[in-house]
Amino acid sequence: MGERRDRWIRVPVGDDAARWATRVRCRRVLLVVHNVTSATRLLDVMPLFDDDLGVQLLATCTGSSAFRSGVAELLADMGVPVLPWEQALTTPVDLAISASFGGELAALKGKLIILSHGIGYTKRLAAPSTEHRAPSTEHRAPSTERRAPSTLSPVFGLAPDWLLSDGVPLADALVLSHPEQFDRLAAACPEALPTAVLAGDPCFDRMLAARPYRDRFRRALGVGRGQRLVLLNSTWSPRSLLGDGDNDGDDSLPALLPRLMSELPADEYRVAAVLHPNIWHAHGPGQIRAWLDRARRCGLALIDPLEDWRQALVAADLVIGDHGSVTYYAAALGTPVLLGAAPLESLDPQAPIADFIRTAPRLDTRSPLRGQVDTLIEDHTPQPGPPRFTSSVPGEAAARLRRVFYELMGAPEPPRPALLVPLPLPAPEPARRTAPLRVLTRLRAGAEVAVTRYTDTAREPDGAGEAHLAMHEDTRDPGQLDLADVIFRDSAPDDPRLGPPGRWTAEVLARHPHCALAAYVTGPASCVVRTRDGALLRLTAGAEADADPAAYASAVHAWLAAGRTRAALPADGLTVRTGSTVHHVVVTAEVDDAAPGNGTRQAPPATPPAGRSTAHAGGADARRAGRRSPRTGS
Repeated sequence: MGERRDRWIRVPVGDDAARWATRVRCRRVLLVVHNVTSATRLLDVMPLFDDDLGVQLLATCTGSSAFRSGVAELLADMGVPVLPWEQALTTPVDLAISASFGGELAALKGKLIILSHGIGYTKRLAAPSTEHRAPSTEHRAPSTERRAPSTLSPVFGLAPDWLLSDGVPLADALVLSHPEQFDRLAAACPEALPTAVLAGDPCFDRMLAARPYRDRFRRALGVGRGQRLVLLNSTWSPRSLLGDGDNDGDDSLPALLPRLMSELPADEYRVAAVLHPNIWHAHGPGQIRAWLDRARRCGLALIDPLEDWRQALVAADLVIGDHGSVTYYAAALGTPVLLGAAPLESLDPQAPIADFIRTAPRLDTRSPLRGQVDTLIEDHTPQPGPPRFTSSVPGEAAARLRRVFYELMGAPEPPRPALLVPLPLPAPEPARRTAPLRVLTRLRAGAEVAVTRYTDTAREPDGAGEAHLAMHEDTRDPGQLDLADVIFRDSAPDDPRLGPPGRWTAEVLARHPHCALAAYVTGPASCVVRTRDGALLRLTAGAEADADPAAYASAVHAWLAAGRTRAALPADGLTVRTGSTVHHVVVTAEVDDAAPGNGTRQAPPATPPAGRSTAHAGGADARRAGRRSPRTGS
């Protein structure tokens, strides 16, 4: 015990805390963390105590969760004093706030309020073990009542197994978000009904308040004009979208992911994934990135499960999800939902989410995906149930929660409005594709080139037009670069590791003699390209153009490969079409920093091998009619 006490903090609580603290008359509010998932809801409500110099926030971890990874880092980031659990059990507090039922909550010395960390209480979960609800002589002991056996686990957060301690309510206040939860609580555990408080959903309120900024979130996530954001979402467990199917062997995601990335044109769709924190912290962030590596190289955005998942949900055009809270939040926001997994047996059949899972459209993995995505987006009519049942008092969670917090503490509520923190803008995350891109191009009337790019498809893309292969220089298999018609990379124009864009493009064409065009993407709206005959050009998009500049490079390649000349490029530039969106691109001559005399050898014209011609090599604009690029497994 002495060794454990050595880890106890001495300020601002402890036997001699008054000697060292600066403010000694503060009320103590203890944030009880079960795991990272439950902590996200505590982070939502922490700001309700901002600016109150009469409140000292504290934090502790119960140690009761199987998902312990990431908790220490999260507690450190909270920036409030962290009590070891043993010290928290002996420290009097004015209020303890938990978003879970794990740990010896009955032993805490103070008023206890419990919040849901999802969309109310909907899932069945095995009752807490006595190991995590150890008896205590200093507070209410856990119930030892024997209940009738059942083949089904109790509903987490509504059953007596979770709510009662020695026959009386565990919490002084149980927060519910909708009156329908009162009805289920009354049926399941009437003893706890007097503790129920209707206080809304702070997480949902933050998303509702953020909807006016949807376009900003989309731009931050690299979603351009005309693009659709398809968001994959998985809760944890083997029966989830990411799960491998428990005993029935249903493991659909390994087949679904590559199809999504290859069937949805790269410049018309952005694909992202939000995974439950329990997935991240059970298997490890490095393992998650390794499992999804190929999809990430195809452009998948892996969303931070703590900070940015709500912003991604607000930004999404469609969610492919399962029976988790995030999927239901998406439906509550009015976003179309396709269910990739839907295990009803894990849900309370009386919960609104169960009715949603029964009626929501299912993803058909045997049919083309693009048609399902587009049809649902275009024909979608939001269901009234999810927004209705997520919160009966939308926008009021901050005021209601703060009121009950201060009532439980017996303290006067601050006179200023109770406000939640707005969702911050995510850090910019443009799509970065290092997997092979199969590109279809068509020259249209005037100076318009239609470009459709597919990532890592196993077959040649369908559709009219000429095909070529474009590859990022950082491809996993650099040997495949010798097959590429266009090689590109992205970096700052003054990156000292690469040298100036003109020099890099010359080196690439010299190193890969069968490549027709090299493109150095210098920013979100521009790139520098070198053609096989040595011309150096800058492609600059107009103010409204926001496609990947590497697509503009493929358009120039298509223009020259079709027998057009550089001189035929209009003075006012090309129009590049991706799907239904047009981008105006100005083409200008660039000062050649790799010209003879500058110390860098220019790329010589390539001599094509037998059976293969090289587009716009040596200035000869040789048309490669009907050419299809060789397949690559990179």
